[in-house]
Amino acid sequence: MSENTFMGVPREKVSWFPTIDYQKCNYCMECDKFCPHHVFERREAEERKLVVANPNNCVVFCRACAKTCGPDAISFPEKPAIVAMIKRIREEGQAAP
Repeated sequence: MSENTFMGVPREKVSWFPTIDYQKCNYCMECDKFCPHHVFERREAEERKLVVANPNNCVVFCRACAKTCGPDAISFPEKPAIVAMIKRIREEGQAAP
């Protein structure tokens, strides 16, 4: 299995990455400071100063950045839905060779 797959499925087909609720986010950047995988990107010139710029860098089923978020502004998809999606992709034969 290569690092570009998860459970035999190409990583880009696994929609596991954080979503930022900008109504709650206070731009403390704790999530960005914590994440070693460069999922987030700071964009000082834009209204939304923190974005999920590299979603496929996120480790599938990791939620650690959300735990660092004081205002609870980071969410992830429901794990059972992602597991079902992975199973469906594998059953349809779209998994990596």
